[in-house]
Amino acid sequence: MINSRIKQASTIPSKLKIHNLAQFRTKFFQSQPYYSHHRSHKPTSKSSPERPHKPTKNLFRKPIPLLSDLKQIQDPDEAISLFHDYQQTGFKHDYPTYSCLIYKLAKSRDFEAVETLLGYLKTYYIRCQEKIFIGLIQHYGKAQLVDKAIELFHNMGSFNCTRSVQSFNALLNVLVENGRFDDANEMLRNCSKMSIWLNAVSFNIIIKMWLEKGDWEMARQVFDGMLEREIEPTVVTYNCQIGFLCKKGDVEGAKSLFQDMVRKGKKPNAVSYALLMEGLSSLGKYKDAKKLMFDMEYQGCKLKIVNYGVLMTDLLKRGEIGEANSLLVEMKKRHIKPDVVIYNMLINYFCKEGKTAEAYRMLVDMQIAGCNPNAATYRMVVDGFCKTGEFEEGLKVLNAMLISGHFPRMETVRCMILGLLDKEKVEDACFVLEEMEKRKKRFDFESWEAIVKDACSNSIVVYRLVDELVF
Repeated sequence: MINSRIKQASTIPSKLKIHNLAQFRTKFFQSQPYYSHHRSHKPTSKSSPERPHKPTKNLFRKPIPLLSDLKQIQDPDEAISLFHDYQQTGFKHDYPTYSCLIYKLAKSRDFEAVETLLGYLKTYYIRCQEKIFIGLIQHYGKAQLVDKAIELFHNMGSFNCTRSVQSFNALLNVLVENGRFDDANEMLRNCSKMSIWLNAVSFNIIIKMWLEKGDWEMARQVFDGMLEREIEPTVVTYNCQIGFLCKKGDVEGAKSLFQDMVRKGKKPNAVSYALLMEGLSSLGKYKDAKKLMFDMEYQGCKLKIVNYGVLMTDLLKRGEIGEANSLLVEMKKRHIKPDVVIYNMLINYFCKEGKTAEAYRMLVDMQIAGCNPNAATYRMVVDGFCKTGEFEEGLKVLNAMLISGHFPRMETVRCMILGLLDKEKVEDACFVLEEMEKRKKRFDFESWEAIVKDACSNSIVVYRLVDELVF
């Protein structure tokens, strides 16, 4: 529920300004004891009848057109412009519209604009929900702006938002993911001072931290401490340890932990089996891995794409393309729809082997099957055609890639243009250059030099065309 605003500005600049944020400096501490908390559950009175649900005012609230419009717009600049246009018409922005735009800007990594909007939230006393800060902390982490994530977490109170273990866990995970283990330990040291009580997710992150440092003993100590505090481990708690042991080649130890999980009534999921399968495959025991996958069904665990992905990876690594194709057919028979990751594995194999026709056929097949290629799919196929000198075929895939909203690497573009010029496909080369210009992509000096030299060596007409585009 969003509280009403006190005041809104009459206009918001279309070009957002940057708000300078003070950097937060963290200190390094040694690891400290971890605190946990149990909520008491009050029994409900059987004698008191349940009140029938009454619809609240929120259920009758009309949908905000701006929200649906913002979600459809891909370009962040257009989203900001639309936000401004609504303001000019007298529309008063509140938390839903602010948060929608902030999420979109954070996803596109326009953090300068994000910080400006956060400033507006403060200025106009708009009360925020914790989930917007959790999302921003995660986006800061992905962009490796860890200090920004730390600062935002500590400033949540100034937005009239109370921190909970959820936002704490989000930041803790960002610190671990970015290798800031000392800062993570500092967070853990101070969690009780912040009235934060750790839950199972917190302990999972701590265990992951020690495993990433390669310290199995400390990870086990945290796991034991979790049990002592009567915090029930989750499947994730076991899976991260099973995965660690399998990577170390200790598949037997992983099996023992797997069996311990079953004994304690925790049902393994598809990932649990996939980790063991991966461990067996790394030891050259493909048949055992495949057998384990089918044992899953007997144990009541439904087969997932991740399990087939483990087998597919092992087969392609060993060049067993025939059996890999058979596995793909088997998936379809079992009504398990291959995802883009499975198709990309096969396309990558064909491209590396120089079998571009098969790679292209796989690209078409996945689209017919209703699986949309991603940027990596197109890039692999375009790169594959460039490596084999099939630039006209590569251009067709490049065009489809551009229509889908993706763009290849600049090295690929350079190779494509040079190849088209060598084949005297001047118009096609210019088309690629024009598409670059539309998307504000730029070559470095070395790339331009290579293109101009190649053009000069083939035809003065080509040189003039490229010269016009450059200057």
